[in-house]
Order: sequence, then C-alpha cells, then structure tokens
Amino acid sequence: MKRKFQLTALALLATTCVWAQSSTESEADSTIMTIDAGDFTISESQLGEDDDMTSDVIQVGSSNNLYTSNIGWTWSAARFKFRALDNKYNDVYINGVQANQVENGRFQYSNIGGMNDAARNKDAANPFESNAFAMPGLGGATNYDFRASSMSTGSKITLSGLNRNYTLRGMFSHGTGLNKNGWAFYGSLAYRWGNMETAAVDGTFYNSLSYLLSVQKKWENGHSLNLATWGNPTERAQQGASTDEAYWLANDRQYNPYWGYQNGKKRASRIVNDYAPTALLTWDYQIKDNMKLTTSAMVRYQLYSSTKLDYSGTNPAPDYWKNFPSYNYDVWGETDGSNNNWDAYNSAKEYWQSGPQARQINFDELYFANQQLNKTGNDAIYWIQARHNDHLTASLGSNFNWTIDKTSKFNAGIQLSSTQGMHYQTLEDMLGGENFHNIDRHLVGTYQETDPKADYDLKNPGRTVKEGDRYAYDYDIMVQKFNAYAAYTKTIGISYNYIAARMGGTRMYRDGKMQNGLFAENSYGKSGVAGFLDGGVKLSSTMNLGNGHSLTLGGGFEAKTPNARDAFICPEKMNDFVHNLKNEKIASAELSYGVNNSWLRLNLTGYYSYKYDGTEWSCFYDDNESSFVYVSSQNIAKRNYGVELGAKFKVTSNFDITLLGTYSEAEIVGNTDVDYMLSDNGKLKRTTCFADGMRESGTPLAAASLALNYRVNGWYLGLTGNYYDRIYLSYTPVTRLQSVQELWAANNYGGAFIDVDGTPVYSIPEQAQGNGGFVLDASIGKQFYLGKNPLSVNLNLSNITNNTSLCTGGYEQSRANYSVNDGEMSSRTYNFLKNPKKYYAQGFNFMLNINYRF
Repeated sequence: MKRKFQLTALALLATTCVWAQSSTESEADSTIMTIDAGDFTISESQLGEDDDMTSDVIQVGSSNNLYTSNIGWTWSAARFKFRALDNKYNDVYINGVQANQVENGRFQYSNIGGMNDAARNKDAANPFESNAFAMPGLGGATNYDFRASSMSTGSKITLSGLNRNYTLRGMFSHGTGLNKNGWAFYGSLAYRWGNMETAAVDGTFYNSLSYLLSVQKKWENGHSLNLATWGNPTERAQQGASTDEAYWLANDRQYNPYWGYQNGKKRASRIVNDYAPTALLTWDYQIKDNMKLTTSAMVRYQLYSSTKLDYSGTNPAPDYWKNFPSYNYDVWGETDGSNNNWDAYNSAKEYWQSGPQARQINFDELYFANQQLNKTGNDAIYWIQARHNDHLTASLGSNFNWTIDKTSKFNAGIQLSSTQGMHYQTLEDMLGGENFHNIDRHLVGTYQETDPKADYDLKNPGRTVKEGDRYAYDYDIMVQKFNAYAAYTKTIGISYNYIAARMGGTRMYRDGKMQNGLFAENSYGKSGVAGFLDGGVKLSSTMNLGNGHSLTLGGGFEAKTPNARDAFICPEKMNDFVHNLKNEKIASAELSYGVNNSWLRLNLTGYYSYKYDGTEWSCFYDDNESSFVYVSSQNIAKRNYGVELGAKFKVTSNFDITLLGTYSEAEIVGNTDVDYMLSDNGKLKRTTCFADGMRESGTPLAAASLALNYRVNGWYLGLTGNYYDRIYLSYTPVTRLQSVQELWAANNYGGAFIDVDGTPVYSIPEQAQGNGGFVLDASIGKQFYLGKNPLSVNLNLSNITNNTSLCTGGYEQSRANYSVNDGEMSSRTYNFLKNPKKYYAQGFNFMLNINYRF
C-alpha cells in the first residue's frame, strides 16, 4: 500500500508541475471570509462507508433550501440522516452519470474523499425540486461537476492539523480555466494521515491519498470533451462498538475492542483497504443557445477489503460477554440469583481495570496457541480473514436539456450500467499457524471434518489454504440496469410547476466459483436471472405569494427495484433468491413554506413517505440455534414523516442568527415476514418478526441548532449549539421472531398470553435507545493578504463542553438472555437486552486550517 501511495504521488506531482507552467494569474479574492464547509472533515464512519456501521449519511445541499444546505456538516458529528433515510434513496451523479454502487444502491463518499475543492461544484435537488439531470430520489439528488473549466482558477495550498480520525492533512489544487485555445486543466492532490499514537481513537490509524486530474477541450462549434480521473487509496483501522459496561470498566467511551498488543506493540485487527480508481469521459454539445446534450461514460474499479480476527477456539474478543463482571453476577436483578458469584464479579472487574493489556486482544496468546497446534499438525484456530467486495462498473449517462421559452423547460435522460461484483474471502494472516484447510469449521460437530458437506469447495476437496489464498466463499453478482426519465417545468401566472417521470429495468444473477458442500446442487455456476421493471412519477407546484413568500406542494409514487445485496437468501453459500422478491413501492408528499427578504430567509417543510413491499437482508449468530443465521425480511412497510425548519435572521450587516430544527418519525408499520437459514444444516425456516414500531437507527429523530455568526474587518466568528434526541439503535430480529417468542412463553408461562379476542400476546422487547444531548461548537477565522493573494486561517472547535455521553449509533446484540437444550431453556446471568453495543461522539476536538491562494 505504501508503495502504491508513493508511485501515485510522484506521478501526480510531476503532472501538476507541467500544468503549472500553463496557468494564468489568479485574481485576488476580495470577499469577506465565511465558514467554508468544504474545509471541514467528516469522518469516514459518519459518511457510512464502514460495513459494520449502523448509519449512513445523505449529503443533501440544495441552495434553494436553508435547512438542507446546512445540515450536511452542521449535524455530521451525530451522523444525522436526512429524513432518517438510508443513503440508497439519495441519487448521486458525476457529470450527469449515476455513481451509486449498484449492489447496495449507496454512493460511497469515500470515493471522492479529500477532493474538497472539486466537490464544491455540484447541483443538488431536494426530493421534489426541478433540476437538469434526474428525477430526484426520495432522499434527493446531487450532480457533481468535475469539468476542468468549472474549477477555480489559480493554485491553492491547504494545511490542516486536527485531533480526529486523522491528525494531519495537506491539499494542493491548481486550475487554469479555459485558455484562448479552448483548453482547461485542473489537478488536485491531498494526503490525510494519522497513526496509532496520534489518532483520537486508540488502536486506529488513517493513511489516505486523494487525487483528481481533469482536462477539457472546448471547440467553437459547441462541442466539448472532458476527461477526468480520480482515486482515493486508503488504509485505515476501524473502531468497534461496545457495551456501556465495557466503557465504564475502561473509563473511556472511545474504548475500542478491535486492537491489541503483539510483542509490546499495538496492532489493529480490523483494517480496511479501499481504492476505487475511476475514469470519466464527458461530451457536451451545445446544439443551440437553448438546447444542450451531455453524455458521460464512466468506468470504476473498486477494490475494497476489510479484515477481521476469526477463530474456531475460544472467542478472542476482549469484550466477549463471558469476560465481563456481569457475566458472573446479575447486576439487573432479573434472575433468581442462584448462579450469582460476587467474588468472580470482583475478580473480573479488577482484571479489566488493571491496565490496557487486560482489555485488548492478546495477539501473543493467539500465536502461542497456534504454534502449539503446529506440533501436532492441526489447523490454526486463530487467524485474520479479509472479506473482499470488489466492483467493476461501466456506466453511461446522457441528458438532453431544452429551454423551450421563458416559461418552460424540458429535460430528459438515460442511464445504463453494468456491474460485476466480485465477493471472496482470503486468509490474510495465520497468526503463527502452519496448517489451514478450506472447511466450514462451524459445521464440524454437526458433521465430521472429512464429510463433504463440511467442505467449502467440492471442486477442490480438502484443499490446503495458504496466506493470501481464497477460501470459504468466492462468487460474483452481476447486475445490469437501465433507467430513463423526462421532466417538464412550466411557469403559469404565479405558479412554477414541475412534473417528472421515469422508468427502468434491472436484471441480476449470481455466479458461484466454489461448490459448497452443504449446497452442492445450487452453489456452483450461474443462478437463474431475476428481472424487474420499475418507475415512478413526481409533481410539484410552487406558488409565488409575493413579498418573498412562497408555498410548495409536491407528491409522487415510485416502484424501486430491490438491491442485489438483499436479493439472495445466502449469497456466500448458494444461488437461491429470497422468497417473493419484488419491487418496493414508495408514496411521498411534502408541503413547504418559504420566506426570502432583506432580513429573513426561512424554509418550513412538512413531509410524509410510505414505503412497502421492502426487502432487507442480514446475518448474525443465533444462540437459540447455536448457528449463524442468514435472515431475509420481506413485506417490510415503513413510514417517515416530520417537520423541518431552517431560518436565518440578518440582525445587522455583520451579524446573523441561524436556526435549524427537525422532529421526525421513521418506523416500521406492521410485522414482517422472515425467511432464515441456519448455517449448520442449510434448512430454510419461515416465521414472523414482531417488528411493528421499530424505528430507524443511527440518527437523531429530533435535532435543533442555533448559530450566531459575526463578520467584521475580515474576521469571522461563529458559535453553534446543537441538540440531539430520540436516538434508536439497530434492532435485532432474533428476540422478536414468533418462533422465539413462542418458545419463551412455553417455558415461562406454559404458552402465550391470550387477549379477549383470542389473539396471542407476546413479550416483545422495547427497542434499545442511546442518549441524546447538547454539543457546543465554535469557529474563528481571519483572512489576510500576502501581496495580492489571500491567506485564510480558520480554527474550528467542536464539542467544547466535552460531552462524551452523546450516542451516535449502535445495535442490539443478536443473542438471547437464555440458553436452550432439548427445548428447555435456562436463564443466563448476563443480560443481552440490557447491553446493546454503542458508538459515542468524540469529546472536545479541534481543526486548524490554513490555506493560501496564488
């Protein structure tokens, strides 16, 4: 990885030096300095690129709405989701071609991380807002402009110091603008760095290079070609969630169980390597003054891997539930107390608090255990695996824009894409072991180790696996998509009216590269092909009420193809699609009131959406079955509704006050159908999950912000108070399955309670929640001039009150408070329902930015 960084940096620096010779003199920036959201960092976890995170952020930013144009970075510390929506409902385009990942529907902001200057050039549209590139999704749409002629001219150097996920950042960008021969060049280079000694979270590091090169040629006959290429090779260690008991014992809410010591040195167990080199060719054709055609072709090859410590012996996780003091003593007082052991409780507590080595992974012990097994020729029982999710995507997008007259416009476009998702697992490190075979260790016990059913690949039975080899699973997911839209806007009197419609098609299939022993007949080769047609329509009308007042009403209905990620029952093992797979239907509406005058800018919006026939997929370990369980939830219905407020009061020419606020609801309506398959026998079971009323997780459903901004003589002073509340954690289906509830009722009450109508009444647990709270931020900046060139200095202070109790997400544990043996259950001392795993906001942190333009 380091060599890759060095070679890329040398090539880019050399290219930038050549471009600098053709640059034109930049104009001095005479504007008063304001806070620049592009200079702030948003951590990778806040942007939802971690597979094990429970949140993902939609970066809406329509300049026509004060609320949506500010929440992206104002509430980023709480991982705020726009309208509590998954990122897959937000459509992202680059030069008019859609850039969302096809398998999960999400755009990975890490792919353009570090390209702050270039990413400012964008056109964002709210869900019912007209635009020139798409029919917006439920979460809006954004189109980034990476054309060289659209970038700022001149050069800019930015240096940053901070105490967050990384500690140092350097960025350089240079743009020429269009010269007299119709050429434009732009390049940017950034590096972000933090090691285990400096990172805000112990046991993490960050190492990332970002680059963007763009060249454009424009002819006088209306044609233009632009070629852009970019990438962001990144290596970083992940932070894990843990329980409040672990945070209390470590006296640190940033306690991270994903690292440990090896020979006295820190080592991370979960490391992400992510690199998505992309090339984009854009052809613009100005057919007439009022008519334009834009066509872009993009190729992206994403290389993504994430390591994990795996085992077939004793669980080596330092925060494994049997290691906690509360495993020995019922601190909640919910059992009969027969198995309480106060001495063992104190002993475990003292061990946890004896030092950092006691609550982290002991790599030396893992090496010792494997080395002892080497002497007898047995397989290693501890190892580091790497899960790879690589994607090769080719996309084509074309948009036609026609200004018919002063009152009407017509836009239409088409999107085509083909993606090969390559999913496989490799053996990264045997941790001192010498032997390892490609067998399913979770089946050993149910089957003999030599039984073909326990073999991951019957095409190569009993294969010995070496470090770097693929094992366990290897398959491709192939997806082809087509989408076309048309939109028309018309001004009639005091009304501005918008209508858009789209239609599309998707086909997908799986291609297995290993013949799994448990699914010998349906794991190797190509599956059947699933095909879907979808589409929708949106309408909105804005009434100009005069004196800066307006009223907007929008509504729409859409059918959305299920994502390939959710389409297969167990994609790691077999080809079967989930039961009754179908399009998700979405009905949505919003009503918005706006004011824009000399002293007040205000947006007040109420919204509602109802989604049904949804499908979601997950995998977890079920103690009741003593097996990994692959879960497909179907017929999911959700409703999201709420109110949003954005208001900016101009008190004086130098002083203004900004208010942001939302109160929302995002919940599952009704129970869901569930298919779940056990990894130890491959049998598919069908039941109901009592998920009615479960809320969207990992985001505040209520948030408010008050910002005071003052500018004078080139100085900028800002003070912002943010309050977050109603933060739910991701619920687990295991404790809410009807089969589990019936087993619990039978063992505790002789059966379920029956209400007066004869309906069974079960004991469905409440969804776990995290603490909200208040966070105070401040910013101070000054713009100077060195000759005619501006030098800006900005210091951003976050969480000044050091509120470390603000929960930013998490999840319930997928384990039961009891064990089952021959249908009989017995209570455990440890209470999983009371111990969800959480993430907490970092305490006080700062970021110092210095940038110089020349």
